[in-house]
Amino acid sequence: METKIFQADILDAARLIQQGKLVAFPTETVYGLGANALNEEAVKQVYQVKGRPSDNPLIVHVSSFEMVEQYAEDIPILMKPLVEAFWPGPLTLIVKGKKGVFPDCVTGGLATVAFRMPDNQKTLQLISQAGVPLVGPSANTSGKPSPTTAAHVYHDLKGKIAGILDDGATQIGVESTVLDLTSEDNIPMILRPGAVTRNDLEKVVGTVAIDQHLIKENEAPKAPGMKYKHYAPDTPVLIVEGSKEQWKEAISWATNNKKKVGIYVSQEIVDFLGTNDFIAVSFGKNTVENATRFLFAGLRELDGKNVDIIFAQAFPEELLGAAYMNRLKKAANQNFFKS
Repeated sequence: METKIFQADILDAARLIQQGKLVAFPTETVYGLGANALNEEAVKQVYQVKGRPSDNPLIVHVSSFEMVEQYAEDIPILMKPLVEAFWPGPLTLIVKGKKGVFPDCVTGGLATVAFRMPDNQKTLQLISQAGVPLVGPSANTSGKPSPTTAAHVYHDLKGKIAGILDDGATQIGVESTVLDLTSEDNIPMILRPGAVTRNDLEKVVGTVAIDQHLIKENEAPKAPGMKYKHYAPDTPVLIVEGSKEQWKEAISWATNNKKKVGIYVSQEIVDFLGTNDFIAVSFGKNTVENATRFLFAGLRELDGKNVDIIFAQAFPEELLGAAYMNRLKKAANQNFFKS
């Protein structure tokens, strides 16, 4: 199969969606693998192409709140202020779906549906012109680092999907916050942290809980990205936290064990180490925003450098750092470097 790259010809990409084919699309977070969410056969292709477990529900991408109203019922009163505050944007909202609308392969057999309106004009046009909501899991091989450029998608899925709508590199770099609005106590619960933080949400709706539960391989998650190990490159990853001296210890340990080392760090740490005993991918200025935006791209780049181990920089698990560390800890299978 030829995989076409679309730039401005969005109508052509929308026609492929209408024909039941798969088209990857850009968002502000990562690239999604698009298919008509109402077409069971098209959605099943998404699972096959990604190699994704079919018990893992998919996020339904819409171009308006009115589209949600077509497919959801008993919409909680909290949803409207959240939509007004954060849509379009990196927030996915789980609500009760209308029976018989979405196939089980979209919902994972659950009565709930996860909806998101992405903050990308090309993709909003794609959804509108296709006339249907789109599923949109990350457009990559399941479990591997998510794609943040069209080139990443092409690397993973060339010849497996009909097209890729290219809009350059994503701005945030990790998937959306997932907020469950269906709890019995009516307290919204974060199932997956993202760029919309708990603090942001509580300013709009009051108390918000966080699900700290790690889904095991034999459990069915309520939202994507909840598996214990996820976002992982082929190369083992260890997280390095603490002082700059801890980085020296990590590099020394690896080189003493004859391991070729890759590091994902700020330029400040690269400059401090001042050695050629590693291959570095720097995210530049030492901020969690930079670290988050380039995390998946950095892991992908180091994975292609034939290194034996990747060390990645930790950040405090607060605000955006919660989303960054959520992805990094899953990429590392929860493993930290211990001196």
